[in-house]
Amino acid sequence: MGDEKLPIIVLDGGLGTTLEDVFHRDISNPLWSARPIEHEPEVIIEAHLSFLRAGARIITAATYQCAYNTFENAGYTRADAQRIMRKAIRLARTAKERFLAEQPAVGAGDIKIALSFGPYGSTVNANEFDGMYPPPFGPEDPERNTFLREEDDRYEQSLQALKNFHLERLAVFSEDDHSWNAIDWIAFETVPLRREAIAIRMAMAELAASGVPLKPWWISTVHPFGTYPEPVSAEESGDGGHLLPARQLVHALLGQSTRHPTLPVPTAVGINCTGVTFLPDILRDMSAATKHLQSGSTRDKPMLVVYPNGKEWDLERKTWTHPEAEDQDRLRAWDSTLVGILKPYVEAADGAWGGFIVGGCCKSGPAEIAALASRIAQL
Repeated sequence: MGDEKLPIIVLDGGLGTTLEDVFHRDISNPLWSARPIEHEPEVIIEAHLSFLRAGARIITAATYQCAYNTFENAGYTRADAQRIMRKAIRLARTAKERFLAEQPAVGAGDIKIALSFGPYGSTVNANEFDGMYPPPFGPEDPERNTFLREEDDRYEQSLQALKNFHLERLAVFSEDDHSWNAIDWIAFETVPLRREAIAIRMAMAELAASGVPLKPWWISTVHPFGTYPEPVSAEESGDGGHLLPARQLVHALLGQSTRHPTLPVPTAVGINCTGVTFLPDILRDMSAATKHLQSGSTRDKPMLVVYPNGKEWDLERKTWTHPEAEDQDRLRAWDSTLVGILKPYVEAADGAWGGFIVGGCCKSGPAEIAALASRIAQL
């Protein structure tokens, strides 16, 4: 690599919790952060602007929970759902334009808009954290998120259902040139299951086959309390229930198989909506698995995307906390911890990654992103 410095791009923070904590909006509804798109568009623009002013160079549109079924549950027609989803991109673009007018020294190409897509579970009672999906997206047994050896047909049905779910959302934007041209990245976030990662890649393959020019894209995975929600299946371990090795997760994100030999590879992969204190072990294992998968490959290295939560979730008290301190001490602890964890990977002479996208997820607002951007600038 020589003296070449790998790119580090600052991502924004958690839009939904920022609307709650900074802009004092109630988002406790099926649409979550998407509700203000229709009723308070200016607050969405201001939230995006707050992150841009803090130093973020990628802002994520308010589309995380946008899907036809979530809008239907909130009482909207399919036509209204489509209109509102596309409006979210216009609001992000408006924020970008206003920021560029404020900061003429910043180039238009330096500010990127990411289309945000949560997993299927984000549309069904926040099941993105355990991957317990109803049929046909998951098993009949509500206590399992993986399929048994004898359920191969249902596994394939699940793959197709998940692929169609993501492809349908992609089509909302790809079929509208105005929206698609404004989008720079596609972020598939908080993915709790390997088969959903594979289904996302299948959806992107089908989109490309239809003639749509693909954007750079990432898949980020969720690791509640430091572990991936999907255990090793009974087919793989004999009895199931064991923690999933990183190599199997990375293979779903970046690899190929006899069953799916030509899946497109994401521009970036990584972790979001996970406590920062869990990152060292997860990143160590994911980086080693990625480097192993690349052995002998001429393909470009993927970027690593990492955006942990700004606080830790206390399961017993059902509240957000920080394990060390609050207020300004907490800010310093969060950004310094995150950058300290990432620094060895950024400085590695022959590492697994081709660049980095770093930001925050839930409970990371403009203040956290400003502190993070300042620290990253010193690397």
